[in-house]
Amino acid sequence: MPTRRQCANALRALAIDAIEQSRSGHPGAPLGMADMAEALWRHQLRHNPADPHWPDRDRFVLSNGHASMLLYGLLHLSGYALDMEAIRRFRQWGSLTPGHPEFRHTPGVEMTTGPLGQGISSAVGMALAEKLLAARFNRPGHEIVDHHTYVFLGDGCLMEGVSHEACSLAGVWGLGKLIALYDANGISIDGDVSGWFTEDVAARYRAYGWQVIGPVDGHDAASLDAALAEARAETARPSLIICRTHIGFGSPHKADSASCHGSPLGPEEAAATRAALGWTAAPFEIPADIAAAWDCREKGAAAQEAWEAKFAAYTEAFPELAAEFARRMRGELPADWAELAAETVRKAAEAGESIATRVAGQRALETLVPRLPEMLGGSADLTGSVGTKTAASVRLDAAAGNWSEANYLSYGVREFGMSAIMNGLALHGGFIPYAGTFMVFSDYAKNAVRLAALMKIRAVWVFTHDSIGVGEDGPTHQPIEQAAGLRLTPNVEVWRPCDSVETAAAWQCALENAQTPSVLSLSRQNLPFVARDAARIAAIARGGYVLADDGGTPDVILLATGSEVALALEAAAQLSASGRRVRVVSLPCCERFDAQDAAYREAVLPSAVRARVAVEAGSADYWRKYVGLDGAVLGMESFGASAPGKVLAQQFGFTAEHLVALAEDVLRGTAAK
Repeated sequence: MPTRRQCANALRALAIDAIEQSRSGHPGAPLGMADMAEALWRHQLRHNPADPHWPDRDRFVLSNGHASMLLYGLLHLSGYALDMEAIRRFRQWGSLTPGHPEFRHTPGVEMTTGPLGQGISSAVGMALAEKLLAARFNRPGHEIVDHHTYVFLGDGCLMEGVSHEACSLAGVWGLGKLIALYDANGISIDGDVSGWFTEDVAARYRAYGWQVIGPVDGHDAASLDAALAEARAETARPSLIICRTHIGFGSPHKADSASCHGSPLGPEEAAATRAALGWTAAPFEIPADIAAAWDCREKGAAAQEAWEAKFAAYTEAFPELAAEFARRMRGELPADWAELAAETVRKAAEAGESIATRVAGQRALETLVPRLPEMLGGSADLTGSVGTKTAASVRLDAAAGNWSEANYLSYGVREFGMSAIMNGLALHGGFIPYAGTFMVFSDYAKNAVRLAALMKIRAVWVFTHDSIGVGEDGPTHQPIEQAAGLRLTPNVEVWRPCDSVETAAAWQCALENAQTPSVLSLSRQNLPFVARDAARIAAIARGGYVLADDGGTPDVILLATGSEVALALEAAAQLSASGRRVRVVSLPCCERFDAQDAAYREAVLPSAVRARVAVEAGSADYWRKYVGLDGAVLGMESFGASAPGKVLAQQFGFTAEHLVALAEDVLRGTAAK
């Protein structure tokens, strides 16, 4: 029977071999954390390599994702569908072992990590999901939701501000099944962190309301076992285990230095490290006894079978609850979703209200939230302004213990933390998270939105106060470039609706899209209601459609979104009165429109019509792809200013008269050609 150190050294050997063969990677952290990984994965973690999606598995997040070869080694040795050839092809094109872990790409990877701090922050969301689901679905003698969330993280994760935001909330919420193991090696890329990271981490986490264990020797199996047992025994507080480790453990000349952080050891040092560890097997070979000691397929299958027996008994006792739990964990909308979505849009059309789209969004949620229990709302301390709370929303009060009823979270002024937690909620399953802040503050949340796009998960950001229409609050609160930046992010759908009907349709599309995060860009100010026939209402879901048309081939096309659609309609009326044939195209979601077939896009924006003017009270450059070299864009070329919204519109040229003049200029220019 191999020793535990020998089992840990198998992880070290695989990391050395793969990184040397790739000639790139980060060997220091895998070498340093191997004993921590052995203690958790071989002795505590409840998982089944044959079914990485088993609902009640423990979740494991490698927050310091640059240590990816540690995770790939764990997955390979435990028995996941990650063979030695994948290990050999570390960081190569088409491999299952990319440079940083990628969700949906490698079996067993729970989330994409690499941007430091986001792993631990999203793990807070996973642990929160577990606690909420347990309160909602468990019954005495039928605990079908009962698992832990484990995280490995390093000094860099703790330096990142997002970890402060999320871990503070984890303490407030008392997430007792969240256990973080801190690889405290004192080294980052620039060297010894004592020159820039001297805070008392233990005191900080105790102040958050966490249990802090250690420091313990991160290379001593008995100490790690005791620490994990102590952490699992604490059910009222999350736990941080401080593990003192040596980066590059085993390397004779590079351990405890930044030289092994992000570069291969090199052939000579790799050989010396293998010798120092007593590892004599050939590269990419694991001795049979060590491989057998790591294989957890039988144990994992037995654990899942035991849970499935529990769930069968639960199903017999509580069939409706069991069906609802299964549906939510599959990520499926309820059977009556089509009727509910149609009702939401119909209500908006029948009401015909000229209201702010942030208010229209809240109206839609009033219909959706009571009938979609998986919706978990929130805001970054702007609930009254962003319209994410409804009459059916119950704010989580951890002190009062209303876990079984809660469906709304007050995240505080923590836009980045909020967004990372939303990602964790979506990744765990059972919830569709949505939350809001002002569009200008989307910059704080942007990297988490980007990570959601990389992972292709369903989360909805409600970004309101979306233009210079914010008015008197001035340029600090008036977004200019934010919508364009979000639109340039692959796999994000940005919806900027022009009225209550488009807003309701945007919510429908966001909730139906299970593999794309969505952004709703909503106005502070009231916007006119636009009457439409049924065909035009249905076309909203295609992202762009002909909202108004004089018939025949248009002389000029006006393209607009959100608050500027009404402006385009007003300008179109003036142009039509002067004898021009005008088409107004509303583009509430450019990503949706761009994904339509060529025939539809041509029908909406015929290529023969070169006279085009786009108008949006934001960055102008994005729209040039739609208007071409012959067209024009009425947008913002500067920051805004502090004044009433109507004054700003006048001063920055967002008037029907200016738009008409631009259209006439374009018409003259295209005619001359």
